[in-house]
Amino acid sequence: MADVAKLANVSKSTVSQYLNKRYEYMSEETRKRIAQAIEELGYQPNVIARSLKQKTTATIGVIVFNMLHMLTTQVLHAIEEECQKRGFQVIVCNSGDDPEKEKTYVDMLLAKQVDGLIVFPTGKNEDVYHHLVAERFPLVFVDRMVPGVEADGVLLDNLSAAEIAVDYLASHGYDRIAIVTPPLVPYNVPRMERFEGFRIAMEKRGWRIDDMNVIAVESAALPGELQKRFAAPERPNALFAINDLTLMGILRFVKETGIRVPDELGLINIDDVPFADIYTPTLTTIAQPTFAMGKKAAERVFEQIDRERASKPRMFRFPPALMERTSIRRESN
Repeated sequence: MADVAKLANVSKSTVSQYLNKRYEYMSEETRKRIAQAIEELGYQPNVIARSLKQKTTATIGVIVFNMLHMLTTQVLHAIEEECQKRGFQVIVCNSGDDPEKEKTYVDMLLAKQVDGLIVFPTGKNEDVYHHLVAERFPLVFVDRMVPGVEADGVLLDNLSAAEIAVDYLASHGYDRIAIVTPPLVPYNVPRMERFEGFRIAMEKRGWRIDDMNVIAVESAALPGELQKRFAAPERPNALFAINDLTLMGILRFVKETGIRVPDELGLINIDDVPFADIYTPTLTTIAQPTFAMGKKAAERVFEQIDRERASKPRMFRFPPALMERTSIRRESN
């Protein structure tokens, strides 16, 4: 820094202000001289030394449970954009929905002294997050919560999304509607909420909930389970997939069996996949406002970093949006 200051004919403090983007106390000419000196000398700031002095690393850690989900990639994009506006870097880790990997990544990110964490949690590791909350460490959960941990949360209104799906199918003449989901486990908040929304909407119509219209299996077992359900006399005439990965399994099954959509089978899912409007038929989906959710998650973690938050942790529920296309027939009840 002393070499840069000497070459630019300014003080070291002026160079420091330039590096920290505090330009209000220097002329445009001074900025140009410093920039030219940095380029000529190939100067790189010592990030570690700066972080020790400023007590910030200008980094946010993000832990996701599955990089393959559209929700994850779109929310991440919004988080990264919001962090970039603040001059923050993002470190992304993929837990693979494994609580042990999740804990390892939390420990690693804390060791790297990140300024805050945004986590798509597995739903476990309660002790880890209780400790962070007790220490008032900036923490925001996305898509899921950890039972018993009072932290900011950014989630879809899952109950509403599932009810919209059932109502829309019913209004278009489908009366044997089945939900398709990975196994129902109590720690997976969106999964349980979407099933509850499905149950409420079905029961409002006096329709039963039983083994024939609840398909809750791992992705590897889904083809066989669908084959069994569609061999039954009262097979489903509509499927509601709770997320994009489940939808992919259904689309493979439909392609292999030659089932005609929407004439023989109506399809609707949560998550507006990028190929929804070019698939044949185009896919009716329930979209999550992913960019708004990512922006809110980043804003909340920065509010905690800035210590602006005086209230208790808050839950932010975002409304779903129905995207009407042609995987559901047009006739109405």
